[in-house]
Amino acid sequence: MKNNQAVRRTVVIIGEINSGKSTLFNALTGQNNAIVSEKAGTTTDPVKKAMELIPYGPIMLTDTAGFSDGSEIGELRMQKTKKALRNADALIYIMNAAEPAHEAYKEFSGGKTPCLLVISKCGSVDIHVLEDLKKRYAGAYEFCGNDPDSANGIRVALSKLLTDSVPKERPLLEGLVKPGSTVLLVTPIDSAAPAGRLILPQVQVIRACLDAGTFCALTLPENLEDSLTKLKNLDLVITDSQAFSAVASMVPEHIPLTSFSILLARQKGDFVRMLEAAQVINALDDNACILVLEGCTHNRTHEDIGRVKIPDMLRRKTGKNFNFEFKSGSDFPESLEKYSLAVQCGGCMLSSAELSNRMALLEESGVPLTNYGMLLAWGSGALNRCKALFD
Repeated sequence: MKNNQAVRRTVVIIGEINSGKSTLFNALTGQNNAIVSEKAGTTTDPVKKAMELIPYGPIMLTDTAGFSDGSEIGELRMQKTKKALRNADALIYIMNAAEPAHEAYKEFSGGKTPCLLVISKCGSVDIHVLEDLKKRYAGAYEFCGNDPDSANGIRVALSKLLTDSVPKERPLLEGLVKPGSTVLLVTPIDSAAPAGRLILPQVQVIRACLDAGTFCALTLPENLEDSLTKLKNLDLVITDSQAFSAVASMVPEHIPLTSFSILLARQKGDFVRMLEAAQVINALDDNACILVLEGCTHNRTHEDIGRVKIPDMLRRKTGKNFNFEFKSGSDFPESLEKYSLAVQCGGCMLSSAELSNRMALLEESGVPLTNYGMLLAWGSGALNRCKALFD
């Protein structure tokens, strides 16, 4: 889990070609992860490195291809850079002192993503030119590739920027449990999970239970009835979405019930919007196109929740023949016009910035968005029951 982008804030380094982005990337990580060359356009695909930013915490630092690349594959490189920008919680814009791109920087400095300005190649210009740049951009940081102190100063500034400007995610169980509460997790052995491991949402909720000071018990769906008998005073049951129907039928109505995926929707997404979208399924036209967004790129099986179970459930419940399109990892359609509904997985492997960007693009296109947990709760008839917990 330590390299999972979802538990790390994503910081993306951007700027014109040959402005020193890769040199800064290597200096901040303390390793030669990116190729550095005097030849413009050396960086092609984004290069990522997980690191600990002291005193802030874990981040994912990304080096990108430079703007104004006039080569034959420059546009392809820019597509990769734009995709990296969609995932960014914060930006570092590096400006070449000898060729300052004022207009390009202006585009990012006024955007919704916090941006730190770094002026590079300071030794290549007259001192008066540098002073004028520093006056124009008060608060910018100088970076000299052979001076470790300048990299340290940028690390400190970046840590402060993230602390001050990037909201922290709400705890998964905030307001739902108290210290001493008893929580039961219903965790099927997922055929898509690596052997001997729990899937990430289950791990995250276990940690949230520990952080909240609760008593946390785990059981398989086939052992749920026995577990309910042994645990007399349950305060909350959290189930894997694919077991929703069976679990809802066994857990008494007076015990609050939700799913791992619904908790993630509450933590990272527009909960009310996803809830509303899950209730418009019956209104969709026959042959409507549904976009299914999977955060991971694991191998698919005959039990795959996004590609098999959800499509089968929707066709069975509505009697309609929907068309499904699937996107994995960070892939996202350029055009959204043909979709009548989007269904996002829990998003445990995606950053909040990427999920937020996706939701904004879908909303602009008028495409309702729900997630796996909401949809499967609807299919099992338990959606109103789950909603009551958050009311």
